[in-house]
Amino acid sequence: MKLRTRSQRFFDRYYQSSSSDDDNDNDNIACSPFSSNTIQSTSKRLDYMLQFLDRKLSVDHYNQSSHDDHSHPTLPEFVAKGGSTGIFRLPVRAAVHPSRPQSLELRPHPLRETQVGRSLRTIATTQTQLWAAGECGLRFWNFKDLYSSWCGVERTVRGGDEDTAPYQESVWTSPALCLVTDEGKKLVWSGHADGKISCWKMDLSFDGDMMTQFKECLSLQAHGGPVLSLILTCYGDLWSGSEGGAIKIWPWEAIEKSISLTKEERHMAALSMERSYIDLRSQVTAHGFSNTLNSDVKYLLSDNSRAKVWSAGYFSLALWDARKRELLKVFNTDGQIENWVDMSSVPDFSVEIVSGSKKERTQSSLGFFQRSRNAIMGAADAVRRVAAKGAFGDDNRRTEALAIAIDGFIWTGYTSGLLVQWDGNGNRIQDFHYHSFAVQCVCTFGTRIWVGYVTGTIQVLDLEGNLLGGWVAHGSPIVKISIGSGYIFTLANHGGIRGWNITSPGPIDTVFRSELGGKEFLYTRVENVKMLTGTWNVGQGKASHDSLILWLGSVASDVGIVVVGIARS
Repeated sequence: MKLRTRSQRFFDRYYQSSSSDDDNDNDNIACSPFSSNTIQSTSKRLDYMLQFLDRKLSVDHYNQSSHDDHSHPTLPEFVAKGGSTGIFRLPVRAAVHPSRPQSLELRPHPLRETQVGRSLRTIATTQTQLWAAGECGLRFWNFKDLYSSWCGVERTVRGGDEDTAPYQESVWTSPALCLVTDEGKKLVWSGHADGKISCWKMDLSFDGDMMTQFKECLSLQAHGGPVLSLILTCYGDLWSGSEGGAIKIWPWEAIEKSISLTKEERHMAALSMERSYIDLRSQVTAHGFSNTLNSDVKYLLSDNSRAKVWSAGYFSLALWDARKRELLKVFNTDGQIENWVDMSSVPDFSVEIVSGSKKERTQSSLGFFQRSRNAIMGAADAVRRVAAKGAFGDDNRRTEALAIAIDGFIWTGYTSGLLVQWDGNGNRIQDFHYHSFAVQCVCTFGTRIWVGYVTGTIQVLDLEGNLLGGWVAHGSPIVKISIGSGYIFTLANHGGIRGWNITSPGPIDTVFRSELGGKEFLYTRVENVKMLTGTWNVGQGKASHDSLILWLGSVASDVGIVVVGIARS
């Protein structure tokens, strides 16, 4: 059996002969100097060209041999009724995939056993870098190194990253769950499972030393639970969301003061910033809103044009004033406003100046009635939602993605595959349903919207919600989409990262497909693989371990793949 496999990770790698892969199967990569790499690359390209010519010249001979084999079969075959009708479709075997655009394999799908405790959870892009956060820390790729390899790099590559573009890795940290970039200050903020928020510098200089692991410039204990979401507002404030509806704000003044301190004063910077936060949950609870904001804050979004912040749990959304840091509106996924009290009707205890025990008794009594009212309204809301949607109705209405487009409209994605468009004031405009599986992420850039699904499919929409195209980007759920350096980077659940041209789908895809298809001999090779397929039908009994080893060992000594079907396990 002949298989055609790609010998190079990147679709346009054949333009740079010095950057070709060396097809190394070892866990550690060690390459010779540049001159040896050039000779080796040239030899490989000649081998691929010879293989290509051999394939073309041997087509007639192969067809003639196949005809002779059919004319003189070695054993008679019995085909039952319907046996000639296949029920499986063979996968596409071509150098260029005909049904999707060409991609940049930044991080090919790693083996599952190499990702235990090291899987990636999210990605974010800057003008010059792609950052990824995982279970053991952070890493980043420089866009200038996207087409490079580990050849000539003095570093032991981790298992599963042998074919990955060179990256710089951080020291070990607790699992990172979210990322946000600050281009103005050249900082990256990460939220972690242990409740910490870490700050990292973008402009790190390693002088080509890939062995050095970078450290955070600031780390503070932000929440008692995991940090689920982070966002930077137009005022420079850092907002973080956690479990139970907890939202904290770090003003830009505190951030500026903390990052301006020297390395020796880093512990003072962390302490200073930890004490300077504003707890929105406590303010909202004091004014009687806690019953509507008790879900985990999974997503935060900054609407810079309107100076508003969106926070979203699975079944409710809230709208905040970014400047006043006040709650404006709370509504569910259907757009219905949740039960809440107008803030103007609640007395502002912070400005009342009353002395004596009478003040304490008044506040205590009023606080008791407010808490009782909140509990009753919260229970009523829960009963209303269950009665309206049923026991399993909420599963298909769970919010899974939140993004803002260039025209100011907000887009949310749900587990049912539904996409909903909102205006800047939280009013539901229209909804779209192009895929029957769950939405995992939404990303916007310019006049296009990219949607990633749990099936690994990616779809492209315009600002009006019209479907422009789509393709299967990964064989695993797409957990995050980010844009940078003219690419749409998609992170799959299995850890693979691919970059897609920002103009796809478009005419450039056809040009790439024709050009790469005509030069496949430069980056493909032919491998001959022997396959043994068999079933165990001895006395209709269960095959013993020793008999299987004896049988397979006697006939499978020179085979590459063994497939055995056993009736009983």
